[in-house]
Amino acid sequence: QVQLVESGGGLVQPGGSLRLSCAASGSIFRFYVMGWHRQAPGKQRELVATINSGGSTNYADSAKGRFTISRDNAKNTVYLQMNSLKPEDTADYYCNIRAFGSDYWGKGTLVTVSS
Repeated sequence: QVQLVESGGGLVQPGGSLRLSCAASGSIFRFYVMGWHRQAPGKQRELVATINSGGSTNYADSAKGRFTISRDNAKNTVYLQMNSLKPEDTADYYCNIRAFGSDYWGKGTLVTVSS
């Protein structure tokens, strides 16, 4: 029943910015922790950022100072604002929600940082 749909990925030059969005189904979205993960080609999936129902956030060291996670509970949407992008940020970015004892994932959106 849980559906997550990411959008906002694309090609951007180093130093540029992108904003990713994740639209979630369900009226209880606001009560659960949500996050963004990414997976680069040939690498393990890694956590980028999380945000809980009260708005408290956590970031991977690689994201601190450059990325901002936020949520709009009225729109059932989580965002990831990415600034000062680097080539090493290139990856598939996945939205996640932890609810009902399980992790639920979107299908991902590709971010490519290249000149």
